[in-house]
Amino acid sequence: MRHPTFTRIWQALVPAGITARLAVVLALSGALFAACDVHGTTGPGVLASITVTPNVTMGISTTQQFVAVGRDAEGAVVSISPTWSVVASGGTIASGGLFTAGVLPGTYTATIMAASGGISGTASVVVIVGTLTTITVSPNPQSMAINGTQAFTAVGRDGGGNIVAMIPTWSVASGGGTIGLGGLFTAGTLAATFTNTVTASNGTVSGTATVTVTPGPLATITVTPNPDSLLINGTQLFTAVGRDAGGNVVAIVPAWSVVAGGGSIVAGSGLFTAGALTGSFPNTVRATSGLITGNATVVVSAGVLATITVSPNPANLLTSGAQLFTAVGRDAGNNILPITPVWSVVAAGGSIAANGLFTAGGTTGAFVNTVRATSGLIFGSATVNVAAGALATITVSPNPDTLLAGGTRLFTAVGRDALNNIVPITPVWSVTASGGLISGGGLFTAGVVSGTFVNTVRATSGLIFGTATMTVNPIVLPPIVPLGTAALNGIMAGTAVTCITGGLISADVAISPGNTITGFGPCVITGTQHLADAVALTAQGDLTTAYNGLFGLPCPPANAIVADLGGTTKAAGVYCTASGIGVTGTLTLDGGGDPNANFVFQAGTSLITAGNVVLINGAQAKNVWWQVGTSATLGTASQWKGNILALTSITLVDNANLIGRALARNGAVSLGTNNTITLP
Repeated sequence: MRHPTFTRIWQALVPAGITARLAVVLALSGALFAACDVHGTTGPGVLASITVTPNVTMGISTTQQFVAVGRDAEGAVVSISPTWSVVASGGTIASGGLFTAGVLPGTYTATIMAASGGISGTASVVVIVGTLTTITVSPNPQSMAINGTQAFTAVGRDGGGNIVAMIPTWSVASGGGTIGLGGLFTAGTLAATFTNTVTASNGTVSGTATVTVTPGPLATITVTPNPDSLLINGTQLFTAVGRDAGGNVVAIVPAWSVVAGGGSIVAGSGLFTAGALTGSFPNTVRATSGLITGNATVVVSAGVLATITVSPNPANLLTSGAQLFTAVGRDAGNNILPITPVWSVVAAGGSIAANGLFTAGGTTGAFVNTVRATSGLIFGSATVNVAAGALATITVSPNPDTLLAGGTRLFTAVGRDALNNIVPITPVWSVTASGGLISGGGLFTAGVVSGTFVNTVRATSGLIFGTATMTVNPIVLPPIVPLGTAALNGIMAGTAVTCITGGLISADVAISPGNTITGFGPCVITGTQHLADAVALTAQGDLTTAYNGLFGLPCPPANAIVADLGGTTKAAGVYCTASGIGVTGTLTLDGGGDPNANFVFQAGTSLITAGNVVLINGAQAKNVWWQVGTSATLGTASQWKGNILALTSITLVDNANLIGRALARNGAVSLGTNNTITLP
């Protein structure tokens, strides 16, 4: 028989929230049963009803933990492990009662069901439209003429695609025109494509549209060159460019004509040929398109030598090589004039004969404008590049060099001939005496073994090679901030600790400021539980100090994490990423024979594993540190090593085991089935 005083207390506490007061009820129950008369007590009866709470209103894609309480016919609580389901849509629910709202707003009556045997209970959910996440601007893209107008519209939606009422702020981000408060865009006079220029914003959310401004009607034609000077019978190809009133180019096919003498022109191409009469012919060349014309002036004159062009320019020769140069004279209209040049060498590099035959000397280099052809006061020049002979030596730099384990250095190789002239080479890089690895481009990565590796970096070209010596030093990390009192705990959480079954925590457990712990038993804690007490509060302070210390450790650029760490081997050091760390497969940590080697992994967001950590060459789990910016998840059957310090939460999926610590500052630590945590 249930003690009447216990029954009254039980009935008073349950309606106010059994989950929050379960610990109080259990504590009182022991005292009350001890006070019962000698006739003893009996347990609850057969399950008669299930109450599901709460009935809630929630946004799309948000979550809510539902609770099911079973009672017998007298209202006494009956322990149940309900089966959760969603019967009227509205979202999905996990086996533990965690409901995730869908993306379709609406009222879903009695949709959350908890069932045990033939008994069930339900709760209702109202899903409302979420917050604004996207804005779509229409039309997009939009083409319009200069000075044209277009009314743009903006539609806001939440993460589920539901329309969210909003009043956008309109702006122009990359030119193209102006826009009013109501979204009326007026194109400017510059014809171009203005990508994502029309912007509609509401708070921090914005959407854009691209505008292409097209030229207006033809307004002017510009003929070039203008003016132009030609020798008698000289030729010039004229061009015509059409533009609109805003100065934008308009494509035209002009008709060419000569209106004031001076020569003739091909109507379809604009090729003008000067006549035999010298003089100035104003606006004689005309280009016409429709009713629009453009003109250019031609001046016809007799030519004199203006330029001399020496060829080839530049000339590339080996030492002692020969090259015959030629010289062509032209007047100001680019008409060829006959000349008999005088050849000379003015900037070294070799010697030249009277006929222009140049012979390179024995010095390599670029001899700018060294070959000169002169006629009267006019001359032209050409540059000679004298290249080195056969490759004789290769010099590798830097040599010697020193790196920390895992560090990188880009080596360079310079080839020279027997006279020490530089010879261009494309070396083949290799490592001959260990110490690390080298890429095809000469990027050397030091290994984890320290020492001096003589002539280990080699650059080879043909039969010639050069080497460099590399010294690899072990990495010495800044001191790791100690965990303090947090070191006694296998688990620390800010809110709650949960375990499904089969869990074994071989250490203390501390929770602060929360105090919720469920699943122990059947799960087992061998140490002491500190729930929101002074010990837990102090440990959380020490955890925060250690977390900040790990976060502040400098991370070498070479140790940036750019891919999944599975299948890699890492030496002692600090490794970092601004995003999340993923480990699929095996991550091997090599201590290099140092039992005090520290390994620090800084994750800007999450840690997600689908593999294991293996320690070799003296590496120890107590010296492995995982600083996680959000939450960590050890995947199914992961065999993990090290201390996990997460800002939010830590989850061990079924059969995942940890030699180390699961220390969550602000969130919960959740265990599945058959998890173990052992202090390192």
